[in-house]
Parts: sequence; C-alpha cells; structure tokens
Amino acid sequence: MAGERDQAAGIVWRYRDPDNYYIVRANALEDNVVLYKVEGGKRISLEPKGTPSKTYGVKHKVPKQIWSALKVDFDGPRFAVFLDGGKMMEVEDATFSASGKTGLWTKADSVTYFDEFRFEKRK
Repeated sequence: MAGERDQAAGIVWRYRDPDNYYIVRANALEDNVVLYKVEGGKRISLEPKGTPSKTYGVKHKVPKQIWSALKVDFDGPRFAVFLDGGKMMEVEDATFSASGKTGLWTKADSVTYFDEFRFEKRK
C-alpha cells in the first residue's frame, strides 16, 4: 500500500529459524518478483529456470495500492511462483528439504495488508 524505501510483500516456507528458510516476494517499487533462500542468515536470490546465469528474479509490473494474489507451490526441490494467477517462474533448490513453518513477510517501511493466507497440503 505504501512505503518510501520499500513496498514489498512475501511468503516464507520451510522456515527453520530466522537464519534458514525460503521466501518469495513481490516488490511494487522495483516491479519484480524474486525467490530467495536465506541460509546461515545470508539472503541469496535463486535464478528462475530457463534464464541466463545471475538473473535476479522476474521483472513484472507489481500493482500498487490494490489487492494482488501471490502464490507459491512447492513440492520437493521444485517451486512454482504465481502473481495474480500468472506463472512468474519455476525454481529448483534442495537446500532445505525438510518441512518447516510457513508465514508472511514484509520489510523496511512497507505498509502491506494480507488477507486469505492459506496453506494446503497435497494429498
């Protein structure tokens, strides 16, 4: 909704502790969606499949001051990220294979509202 330094919202999964987890975030100031792993306290962006080396997420218009839907499907080392129903990227990483906590994320001076957070386990 607002923020001068940042306007971002994200989803965290396989959270072990504050220094080890995955996160995907959409940023309205940078107009991108990026998937990271935080390992040993260091945040590292993971490259989307099929992109050149050192690619930083996906450039995509992230709407400001309106509701958007951010979704991540994760199954083993495969992650698929969606924004407003459109597939943004697929990423593979096996750093954290065990289950963990899921949750929501924001940072800096972002003013972000969340609604309808759901976690569904595959059958």
